[in-house]
Amino acid sequence: MDMVRLGIIGVGNMGTGHLKNILDGKCPRIKVTAVADIEENRVENAKKLDAGIVGFTSAGDLINSGLCDTVLIAVPHYDHPTIAIKCFEHGLNVITEKPAGVYTSKVREMNEAAKKAGVVFGIMFNQRTNPLYARAREIVQNGELGELKRMVWIITNWYRSQAYYNSGSWRASWSGEGGGVLLNQAPHNLDLWQWIFGMPKRVRAFCAFGKYHDIAVEDDVTIYGEYENGATATFITTTGEAPGTNRLEISGDKGKIVIEDGKLKWTKLRVPEREFCFSCKTGFESPESEYEEYTAPEPEGHVAILNNFADAILDGTELIANGYEGINSLSISNAAYISAWKDDWAEIPVDEEFFETKLKELSKNEKKKLM
Repeated sequence: MDMVRLGIIGVGNMGTGHLKNILDGKCPRIKVTAVADIEENRVENAKKLDAGIVGFTSAGDLINSGLCDTVLIAVPHYDHPTIAIKCFEHGLNVITEKPAGVYTSKVREMNEAAKKAGVVFGIMFNQRTNPLYARAREIVQNGELGELKRMVWIITNWYRSQAYYNSGSWRASWSGEGGGVLLNQAPHNLDLWQWIFGMPKRVRAFCAFGKYHDIAVEDDVTIYGEYENGATATFITTTGEAPGTNRLEISGDKGKIVIEDGKLKWTKLRVPEREFCFSCKTGFESPESEYEEYTAPEPEGHVAILNNFADAILDGTELIANGYEGINSLSISNAAYISAWKDDWAEIPVDEEFFETKLKELSKNEKKKLM
């Protein structure tokens, strides 16, 4: 096989965006052979872009068609694991949009099905292709920051107007989307949090529901995470603040990284802080340091993830964003909801039974209000 035959399930905004990138020749090892969407007009619009595409109004029909060896899933969040599992049962490779799902229990089922099928499984965490975040991970993973102390991420440039939330009935609802900024916009950053800094053992979160918009779900969040070694993480995000900020700080015993405005700024201590603290003979002196700065071109994002996914299928290349890892960022967001609902700390792994019961209750009450 020298070409991936791709079926796209869900050709709304994201699915159509991926389709156009492929048709524009940006993914030379991928050919879109079929699309599926429950809205027939979307299917027809996709077919107009390429007469060779076969259209379906059912995901199951596409999966059973034999036209694809690989499927890209770009549907509402709840359906990601369900459709992926069906694909795995038919031996199809899968790349899913973020988040991996809504319930960690269902995502674990998806991961187990992928493992059983032995196929290639990816997730669209395109922010991992940003060279600055990749460099930060490399520095941290190589131990060049020493023992990690603190991560602070202010990611408030996800601004959305009310019109955005009004644009789709599934948006910003417990029943349709499963959450707000933590499930729609911030999964990229939650993934990078754990990809670079690691998974916290527990979190304390404060979620404001409908603070800036006429919505039921959260649009303003602060999460505080704790780690086994005593390190901490603070994560602040919202869709209701303008102008927004995107600033990531990671501090360790040997220095600090700051990523902001397209630059990675790395301050390296000549003597580790813990050593300096107890060897310094004066009270106001600070460790000497060296400074390095990195800039990088705009990342290829979605296209890079798709090309890497094709290479993984055809050549066995290591995935940039392995689908199995989608459960990590979802665990952080699930824990944040539990913490906010209980007004208490939430452990990771999460209390799946409590989370699912509470979310189903919110979804049920939401639907009643709409009737």
